[in-house]
Amino acid sequence: MDHLLTPEQRRVRDDAREYVNATPKQLILDMDEEKIRFPKEWLREAGKRNLLGVRHPVKWGGRGMDWVTAGAVAEEVGSLSYELACVHGVGADLVCDAIILHGTDAQKERYVKPLLKGELFAAECLTEPRGGSDFFGATSTAEDKGDHFLLNGQKRFIVGAEGADYFLVYARTDADLNAAPQKRITAFIVDRGPGVEVKYLYGLMGCRGGGTGRIVFKDVKVPKENVVGELNGAFPVFTTMMIPERLGTAAMTVGPARTALQIATRYTSKRKAFGEVINKFQGVSFQVAEGAMLLDACRALVYSTARAVDGGMAMNQVRRMVSETKKFVTESCQKVVHNSMQVVGGIGYTNVFPLERIYRDIRLASIWTGTNEIMASIIAHEWYREATSLKGRDYAADAPEAEAADEIIYG
Repeated sequence: MDHLLTPEQRRVRDDAREYVNATPKQLILDMDEEKIRFPKEWLREAGKRNLLGVRHPVKWGGRGMDWVTAGAVAEEVGSLSYELACVHGVGADLVCDAIILHGTDAQKERYVKPLLKGELFAAECLTEPRGGSDFFGATSTAEDKGDHFLLNGQKRFIVGAEGADYFLVYARTDADLNAAPQKRITAFIVDRGPGVEVKYLYGLMGCRGGGTGRIVFKDVKVPKENVVGELNGAFPVFTTMMIPERLGTAAMTVGPARTALQIATRYTSKRKAFGEVINKFQGVSFQVAEGAMLLDACRALVYSTARAVDGGMAMNQVRRMVSETKKFVTESCQKVVHNSMQVVGGIGYTNVFPLERIYRDIRLASIWTGTNEIMASIIAHEWYREATSLKGRDYAADAPEAEAADEIIYG
């Protein structure tokens, strides 16, 4: 898809590719075995190479690029390791995006600049034990104590819980149960310190080594200046975060699927059975062809949506496109990995190839940052709203019996 990238976008993508090629194999193996719980040194090096948050303004440590570039970088990092792509994006894209779009210059100076240099690490705290997709049902509270807020509550499935120096935390600040759910939650920057405890590290099926855990906040003092955006105003922060969360997820998911298909292609070009190289058999080659087709479709959709976001498309249309992209890409890439393992056969089910790790890791893609069922709900809502408001030709009238009113019954 180089024809969709400008020379400068390709240069940044190639910088990421060079870094991927320089990453030692042992880091990936040690993360999967959880000998490394959080890849701080790898992130530090990414910061030194200016590969964290490439779309953020140069003033705050980014490269001043766009979503298309960020998507290309995410794919390259994902081709190495899905979990490295997770930790690469959570702090530099999600948390920094919230602060850059909604925070103060003082917050950007203190929290964004050092993170994009690889000197600090951050995590987003959204999911709670009693609610995943029900974001506005959050029960964590932050009580106004005059010069600070007192934060109490729990968050779970937090990527980077083990290694983060600070957290973007959503908590209820309006105790009125009759208040609109969208108007009673506030976003905060919470430094790791007294009262912040990583209570549990999850034993994950895949995506290991990113320090994913449950965090307990107990009487944590949060300075007033650490409010991101407005008091009781987390809704616009949450809304804008859905773009990096879901579009970023889609872009990085292309990476491991591409790797799996490359492995399968090379293997099936050498492996022989019944006296033939197995890519001569349609049962094999057609599955590889389907994978190639889906990867091209995924990339095209990622870049198209990225350009829509970069171009300032209306938020309701962006919501639909981002949701479509996240759902289509994650499910298609899971199919690509499935096909890749299938054509490689039994040896693909062992750790002789990284296919089994990729298979485990990529299963997360359709669950986190909003399940694909939530994506379908958003797509349906926004599509019906758009489609029913369209003006123009009545295509339903282009039928021989279109005037048969007695046959067209709606209720």
